[in-house]
Amino acid sequence: MRLALLLPFAALAASSCTGYQLGGAKPAVLRDVKNISVPMFHNDTLHPRAEALATSAATDAIVLDGTYRITNFDKADAVLEGTVHTIDYMALRSTRLDTLRPDELQNTVTLTWKLTDARDRTKVLASGLSTGSSRFFVDSNLQTSRNNALPDALERASSSLVSRIANGF
Repeated sequence: MRLALLLPFAALAASSCTGYQLGGAKPAVLRDVKNISVPMFHNDTLHPRAEALATSAATDAIVLDGTYRITNFDKADAVLEGTVHTIDYMALRSTRLDTLRPDELQNTVTLTWKLTDARDRTKVLASGLSTGSSRFFVDSNLQTSRNNALPDALERASSSLVSRIANGF
């Protein structure tokens, strides 16, 4: 009797999940890619160590998303190559008495990237341009303020990059 009562509820619970799937919804081109190798990004800017920060942010974003695993080149299905293309600064707020001296700045980082097949490096699986920005207040030392804000902007650009390769948008 109890089994007869529980059977409709079990069928309803199982049918309510129709259309859902476990795991990511990878783009069709990347369905066979499970492991990604991320070599050091290139740096087209004058900012020191931006390539190391960008590589670290990209690998952290891939690990956090969980769709792909980070491996070395020998075990990789694809290779993610990237370049820190530009770092732009824009004044958002300035002091009342001196409008040429900003109080708050925004930095915008542009990453160019491409995901290539690890076996045939001429085959590009995905490519794009990702941007990320962060706002910061200018301290007495402008260089320190810029250095402290750069990782946040790179994390935002990297999460945009990973969204493109993991979800297709």
